[in-house]
Amino acid sequence: MAKDVLSPIEEAETIAAAQRGDLAAFNRLVTAYQGLAYSVAYRTLQNPDSAADAVQDSFVKAYKAIAAFQGGSFKSWIIRIVANTCYDLLRTRQHRMTDSLEDLPVDEDQTTQLEDPAESPAAFAERMELSALIEQSIAALPADLRLVLTLCDVHGYTYEEIAEMAQLPMGTVKSRISRARARIRDLLLRQPELLPAAFRPRDGAPS
Repeated sequence: MAKDVLSPIEEAETIAAAQRGDLAAFNRLVTAYQGLAYSVAYRTLQNPDSAADAVQDSFVKAYKAIAAFQGGSFKSWIIRIVANTCYDLLRTRQHRMTDSLEDLPVDEDQTTQLEDPAESPAAFAERMELSALIEQSIAALPADLRLVLTLCDVHGYTYEEIAEMAQLPMGTVKSRISRARARIRDLLLRQPELLPAAFRPRDGAPS
């Protein structure tokens, strides 16, 4: 997806223009945040078509509501809309989770960049297999845990930012992230041969 990174000043000016009804300005905001929005929606819904629908619906909602945006973090505001839209889809469609990775979007350029010239083909294959296993583990989580884990461990947001985005108390955010990480750990330990040596359970040691 195309990216158009806006500086804080550019973003504020673009938001102001969008609030005056400038559709081109709003489209700049869409371009800047659609990648993040899709990533959050995909990992929450685990279906590319549903994620695309959720992102489209979210930006329509944002366009209709942008006049009421009163400042603060626009990123948090748009991701909050995306999260709520995803939850609405899960509730109304009784979306079934799948642990299949076949529908994951593949960026061939990104895959190439992940290769390390000094890494052996076997080591690279193991790393890709571990990455796939982590994605499967995330997919197996309940939607509420997937959302906070994605925001924290995939996109690097702080607990405070996640609490604002997800409209959750800080304690709930911390609890859900802790539970999500524990479940991921348990799932990964079922295939210890894929883990780096330092993280494999030792013989006779409790996992």
